[in-house]
Amino acid sequence: MISVLFAVLTALSNGSASVLQRRAAMKVPDSKAMRLSLLGHLVRQKGWLAGILLVIVAAVCQAVALATGPISVVQPIFVIELPATLLLAGWMMRVRASRSVRYGIAAVTVGLAVGLASAAPTGGSDAVRGADWVPTLLLTGAFEAGLIVAALRLRGNARAALLGLAAACGYALTAALMKDAMAHLGPGGGAVALLTSWQLYATAAAGVGALFLLQNALQAGSLVAVQPMLTIGDALISILYGVTLFGEQLRTGWWLLPELAGLGLIGAGCVVLARSSLATDTLGPRPSPPRVR
Repeated sequence: MISVLFAVLTALSNGSASVLQRRAAMKVPDSKAMRLSLLGHLVRQKGWLAGILLVIVAAVCQAVALATGPISVVQPIFVIELPATLLLAGWMMRVRASRSVRYGIAAVTVGLAVGLASAAPTGGSDAVRGADWVPTLLLTGAFEAGLIVAALRLRGNARAALLGLAAACGYALTAALMKDAMAHLGPGGGAVALLTSWQLYATAAAGVGALFLLQNALQAGSLVAVQPMLTIGDALISILYGVTLFGEQLRTGWWLLPELAGLGLIGAGCVVLARSSLATDTLGPRPSPPRVR
């Protein structure tokens, strides 16, 4: 129950951060895309800094959640980040949620409940064998490199979606590394063991890389394109890490039917939310200001 509570707090914090970061990224010119100067431009904006503070709060909550529960339970809960993001954006910009938005939120919520109840993730270890990280890191690196190369050949929302998925992969990897690092606080370990573990610093590196990809995704297109790829991608890739790295088990057999149904509801809800006027009115690209002659 503690892990679920802190997973929800993580999703709410990340959703709030996404709103603030998106509003800041909308002010950045296209010439800053995929450059370190992008972060230099953003760091001078108070809204973006407030978003980063919320990202830090979310990281602490996520660490607690992962230390007390399976990654296959914690990370999928983050799909509620999309509804939370849109509701918060509507509240901040005083745009009322339509009936379709409420249906979309209901679909995501019910889909998550059905999916988790059907899969019932259990078991697994808190730590990963060192040798198991080698193929995981190689495959993850190759997958992300492929997404980035493909994204650089596109523009607009297509680029934003691919970079959003790459960021999702980075955040899922960050969660897996974080969970493995937190295992050093267990019996026979402690703060010293945690601070001297390579997983802790790999967590920081992966998190910074994912953040960089997310900022470029938000700058390339609308949140409508980024957020569904980010939330669903993070959940599915995290489950894959949970099963392959930590040995967590999911129900199979006929349970796959309600699991797929839950996933379908989540996907349908995300599509409805992505197409809603709440998303386009609050977080879509702003019109270009008129030129002064």
